[in-house]
Amino acid sequence: MAKAQKQSSARKSSVRPSPARPRPVAATRSMKRGNTRAAPVRRARPTTRKRDDIAVTRVTHETEVRGTETRVERVVERAPKPTLPDVDRAAGRGRYVYCIIRASQPLKFGAIGMDEQWPEVYTINFKDMAAVVSDIPLVPLDSTRENVLAHERVNETVMRDHTVIPMSFGTIFKTREDIVELLRSAYDAFADVLSKMQDKLEYGLKVLWDRDEIVRQIEEEDEDIHRLKTEISSQKGSTYFARMQYGRLIDGALQQRSERYVAEFLQRLRDVSVASRVNRAIGDKMIMNAAFLVQRDQEPAFDRRIKEIASTFDKLTFKYTGPWPPYNFVNIRLKLERAGQH
Repeated sequence: MAKAQKQSSARKSSVRPSPARPRPVAATRSMKRGNTRAAPVRRARPTTRKRDDIAVTRVTHETEVRGTETRVERVVERAPKPTLPDVDRAAGRGRYVYCIIRASQPLKFGAIGMDEQWPEVYTINFKDMAAVVSDIPLVPLDSTRENVLAHERVNETVMRDHTVIPMSFGTIFKTREDIVELLRSAYDAFADVLSKMQDKLEYGLKVLWDRDEIVRQIEEEDEDIHRLKTEISSQKGSTYFARMQYGRLIDGALQQRSERYVAEFLQRLRDVSVASRVNRAIGDKMIMNAAFLVQRDQEPAFDRRIKEIASTFDKLTFKYTGPWPPYNFVNIRLKLERAGQH
């Protein structure tokens, strides 16, 4: 892979999600059936409009389930024109790589690429492997929201009919030969991951609660916490130590309840998904932030199961997104140098 290392593009390019997605997890290693995960109620697959429409519409879906009431929201994002630098295009063009797929013959995916002047997305092939690419000026690419959405739009289009290994945002090669060398050098690693990811899609699940409401429940159910709460309310003097003890007990009870919920969700979703990854929850309201790898033919069962769980836990809110490329379950690190270096 010597040649690709010299002439390929920026930074360490790991096959990992763009900034909008969670950090990936190694998929070439074990894919535990351990934690499994959630499902949608209805999906709006990603769609695109004509390129002359400067803003290309990207439609995913977000399903929110709260108790026995199910609310399905279609999240429609209009991806503005990518913010590519104003450069002298005569200086040269490179090839932007979106993902790796299996394909024995050259394929074309239409004018949906990153650059408006060279919008065609096509494949560069080696044996039965192919990189999905489009041409782009040989300049550093900023990770703006517009550019990231353009990157994701192509991956979401390709994954409708292909199993994909998503490349990290900003992977640019100088020549076609560099990409062929990449495919040749990393052929075995790519083949292994594509076999493991065959006909599998990623879905995201976030579970949230109303913290104040849960605290009120805990105060009613736990005798020690209820006693301390009463003591603090009725005491006229200093309640510093009582408040400190109350805070510790509340924090511990919230942690235990959150862990118990997450463990139960993962267990109940285990038989309708292949693998799961629990990421860091964000903020006080979120108790679960997970990604699930789901077999295509298991999607209906996955959907039904999440509804069943939501109907049981009427105090929680379930938010589900997808399908996505397997961002959280693929991590191939490639040492690539900035395009143009020799």
